[in-house]
Amino acid sequence: MSGLAPRYVLVGLLLAGALLLSVMVGAVRVPAPAVYRAITAPDESNQTIIVREMRLPRALNGALVGAALAVAGAVMQAATRNPLAAPSVAGVSAGASVVVIALTVFARVGTFGLAVGAFVGAAVGGGLVFAMASGKGATPVRLALGGVAVSALLNALGSGIAFLKEANMTLVIAWSTGGLDGRFWPQVRFLWPFALLGLVGALLLARRLDVMRLGDEVAAGLGLNLGLARAGALGITVVLAGASVAVAGPIGFVGLMVPHVARRLFGVEHRYLLPACALLGALLLTTADIAARVVMAPQEVPVGILTAALGGPFFLYLVRKEGT
Repeated sequence: MSGLAPRYVLVGLLLAGALLLSVMVGAVRVPAPAVYRAITAPDESNQTIIVREMRLPRALNGALVGAALAVAGAVMQAATRNPLAAPSVAGVSAGASVVVIALTVFARVGTFGLAVGAFVGAAVGGGLVFAMASGKGATPVRLALGGVAVSALLNALGSGIAFLKEANMTLVIAWSTGGLDGRFWPQVRFLWPFALLGLVGALLLARRLDVMRLGDEVAAGLGLNLGLARAGALGITVVLAGASVAVAGPIGFVGLMVPHVARRLFGVEHRYLLPACALLGALLLTTADIAARVVMAPQEVPVGILTAALGGPFFLYLVRKEGT
């Protein structure tokens, strides 16, 4: 652990810098001293309102969503022994999305209702993938292709539901691309308990995840209850991915990319890997959100488009690396 401490500190400092830059950057530039004054000695100025009511909650939402998705991806990859598994690739995010779209179109429920629907959808999508993972001959690529097929089916279902009521199409399309625009303190207050619960649960499952990575026969020989362990992993994934989708929409590939980077930097032991995934996931999505605001300024690109642009080639690289 002592050898990894400087790496944790470095990633933490990078994340702090990215969060500060996220609060500073936008249509109205706010210098760092003004950010500090707005947080420590708020007044009625426009800069204080921008920082405290708009930029800061958005930055925190991005960090929480990124951390949650990255940890969910690491849990899925270990539980299925599938390096291509992730909430966005394996049907979890798509399952949550189709239920949220249905509720948005037909019911117009509040944040809590959307969260419950997202959890149900994530459980269905994730359950299908985990069921495939327990079958015979379930190679990583076959599991990934099955997850992509399930995601495509669920995404098509969501699009079909959206077309039934054209008045909501603009809202649904904007949400389905994944983004952090318009996410404020209510979303932070909703998301952080689930992110904390999921991370703590993943850490409690860390040793079992290490054993599951060794293969089903070895894990069973070591006395691990595979069914119970996978059920716990699915529950953690549902909590993390469901809450994230309910807040920010289906932001893809964060859970796929970050665990691979974290393993190279922090090793494969999950007691060290999972906190690293949380920090790196928060850093990735915070940085992507900054880029989303400046790459086509004054227009804003949905952050989900940027993560997909990064994750698509990374996914193809992993497919080629793993083989068929």
